[in-house]
Amino acid sequence: MKKLFFVPFICFITLTSFAPEHMPNGDEKKFPSLLPSVSDESPLVSKWVDSAYSQLKLDSLGLQKNVFFYACKGYQFMLSKNALHKPQLLTICDYSQPSNSKRLYVIDLKEGKVLYNTYVSHGKNSGAIYATSFSNKPESHKSSLGFMITGETYNGKNGYSLHFDGIEPGINDKVRSRDIVMHGSNYVNAQRADEGTSMGRSYGCPAISYNEHKIIIDAIKGGSCFFIYANDKWYASSSRVLNARFDWQLSASLDVTAVNN
Repeated sequence: MKKLFFVPFICFITLTSFAPEHMPNGDEKKFPSLLPSVSDESPLVSKWVDSAYSQLKLDSLGLQKNVFFYACKGYQFMLSKNALHKPQLLTICDYSQPSNSKRLYVIDLKEGKVLYNTYVSHGKNSGAIYATSFSNKPESHKSSLGFMITGETYNGKNGYSLHFDGIEPGINDKVRSRDIVMHGSNYVNAQRADEGTSMGRSYGCPAISYNEHKIIIDAIKGGSCFFIYANDKWYASSSRVLNARFDWQLSASLDVTAVNN
């Protein structure tokens, strides 16, 4: 488990009235902003992402900027729908990286730091070292892509676990009924990576090491944004979130001076 701390770059605004578990419909009232909302095609959006990516030092942690951009877009989309109870957190599971890389990132956008950067498994039918095939179907034993909202915890056959609710129809909206959850696992650990061995694979769950599963689950549970990415052309063209047009509330998660300079 790796924690990074540096001077916070976030000017966070308290958000209220978030939907309990599912994406709301209709025209919800947006949270207050120190800057006017801007189109996702505005140059300010690229500047915002570049600044956040640099200050979080994600390049040194192996996360490509385009993946961070996609994650930020989905996060902003969910904010625009008032769908998050924990808007300060963004978790990225980057399946474009091999399983023996630390490809799970838990980011605190309020404090401006990466809380956790660690190993995570993918589904056994999604691929060996790399996850290359994905599904929303029951019993596929494949991972699902896209944006989800973290749900409640429970104790099951794999111990302390975390439910997800997928927000993308046809892509991940069956993750709850498929029992795709975050849980601890003995086949995901730093020792396997040190030995040059890929992580074990799950039935589709993003499983993490037993050494840190409780602390990570407790950090992200209860309504935060969780994004699973892979370099998948079908997902990129089919995702209603990635292809949505909406206004970004930049001041909700970035120091205003960083945008104006």
